[in-house]
Amino acid sequence: MKKITLILFLLSISVTAQKTINAYDIMSDIKNGKKIAYQNATIIGTLDFTFMEDALPNLPKKKRWWNNGGSNVIKKEIESSIEFINCTFKDNVLAYIPDEDSGYTFTADFENDVIFKNCTFKSKAMFKYSDFEQTANFKGSKFEDDSTFKYAKFDKVTSFSNTIFNNSATFKYAKFKRDVTFTEALFKDSTTFKYAKFYDGVSFKSTRFEEDLNLKYAEVSGTFDITNMKVAYEIDSKYTKINGESFNKYLIHK
Repeated sequence: MKKITLILFLLSISVTAQKTINAYDIMSDIKNGKKIAYQNATIIGTLDFTFMEDALPNLPKKKRWWNNGGSNVIKKEIESSIEFINCTFKDNVLAYIPDEDSGYTFTADFENDVIFKNCTFKSKAMFKYSDFEQTANFKGSKFEDDSTFKYAKFDKVTSFSNTIFNNSATFKYAKFKRDVTFTEALFKDSTTFKYAKFYDGVSFKSTRFEEDLNLKYAEVSGTFDITNMKVAYEIDSKYTKINGESFNKYLIHK
């Protein structure tokens, strides 16, 4: 009986254990237009959505190119739908790379759904300038290192509910065209939504900010749910507009 129990226990470990996937294999599938869907996996190696190494050999030298009115920003369109559930990323996840050697900046846009649900980012997660054209879902994920969604555009419903940001998080200049939720998210370091625009409402219900919160120049149209939101230090709401009203006036009229 004990032997059977031990066998069942070992089988349960093998079933629940995370499999290891090389980021290079994921990038190869993206190149081939395949749908990306992984659960309970550990991803090793840098996952580069910009495909910088592929693009660099074909680019003009920066001085000659820029002097003729060219741009130093190289965008990659990701056509594959992206789905990671309960996955761990050991190394960087990059949709933004400012390459100092070449002088070019590489970014990635996503044409289909992007789902990183209950995932852990052990290293950097860079989505600066990314355009999420369909659903963007980061629900329950944990960012343990630097992360940025600065200048990112979210065209459809977006969720950052129950996320954890261990380091400073920036959504500066981000644009949310549809409803977005940060319900019960935890920001352990300073957080900025400076100049961010919310076109269809935002929820910070039960969201916790353990440092400062910068909402300066942010604009919100629609529902602005801050029920049980907690900010440990200061909220900078200078020039913030909530449905055309200042932040303080909104709180008075609420």
